[in-house]
Amino acid sequence: MTHFVRTLLATIVLVSLGTCCSAEALRVAVQKTGTFAWELAVIRAHGLDKQANLSVEVLELASPEAGKIALRAGNADIVVTDWLWVSRERGLGAKLTFYPYSSALGAVMVPASSPIQTLADLKGRKLAVAGGPIDKNWLLLLAWLKQGGIDLKSDATIAYGAPPLLAAKTLSGEMDATVNYWNFCAALEAKGFRRIAGIEDLLPKLGAKGRTAMLGYVFDETWANANQDRIARFIAMTRVAKEILSTSDAEWEKIAPLTGAPDAATLRAYRDRYREGIPRRPIADEEADARILYRVLSEIGGRELVGPAPELDAGTFYHAIPGD
Repeated sequence: MTHFVRTLLATIVLVSLGTCCSAEALRVAVQKTGTFAWELAVIRAHGLDKQANLSVEVLELASPEAGKIALRAGNADIVVTDWLWVSRERGLGAKLTFYPYSSALGAVMVPASSPIQTLADLKGRKLAVAGGPIDKNWLLLLAWLKQGGIDLKSDATIAYGAPPLLAAKTLSGEMDATVNYWNFCAALEAKGFRRIAGIEDLLPKLGAKGRTAMLGYVFDETWANANQDRIARFIAMTRVAKEILSTSDAEWEKIAPLTGAPDAATLRAYRDRYREGIPRRPIADEEADARILYRVLSEIGGRELVGPAPELDAGTFYHAIPGD
């Protein structure tokens, strides 16, 4: 019911603002192969940007890091990244703020015939870890296993690297298992790989009360305070796009070329995992769990990950959206 009310409010905001003012520019930095590009395609196809009186200017970039640079340089108004980086930047003096975008996290994947059945079975194995030694998926897995007395950093052979390279190595049999980002895991799933555990499944044991949105829309706090109405329309617009992708299989056929899915099975896996990751909780619940997980990540990742602050910065989450 809460999600229905939020979506209804989003639709009302779009309709009520659709004719009252001229289109305002909004610059978004988007990873060309990222899921935000999928949402933007739906927004354009359904004219949601026009209904919200927004002129969305898209800056296509090669990586999430490039998006962060664009935001900090003032070349973009909004990017998609995680609250870890936002809190770290706030601690260093940059007043950025975060609004939930997706709770889709990575997973531990193994070949269908693998003898690995549980996370404990990763001991002594060759493990491909996407994103490097301070990637949040990897650190959350380490923290979870540490509670059972397992330290994979010393109990397994670890290879770090780029997500597509490590997915390929796992497919070729060079690695016993991989900890990879959700979309690469979905692609492996479509090829018959088994999902030992989703990282989101580990969060309750680490103290979170629900599925937590790690990724969000990120923007400058000062800019947001001066443009609250514009941000509200943007969030309303993206909520409607998410609802379309949540309910329409036909829409996925339309955006299939953007996803890069080589076949119908992969597209279905992308669709199902994307839908699972749509945030549906009140912002206060998201923030409360983020605070808990931040402490976990801070303890295991240290200053290299979170900077000097042991706690999530108080202004990390944005709270000025109607219906939250």
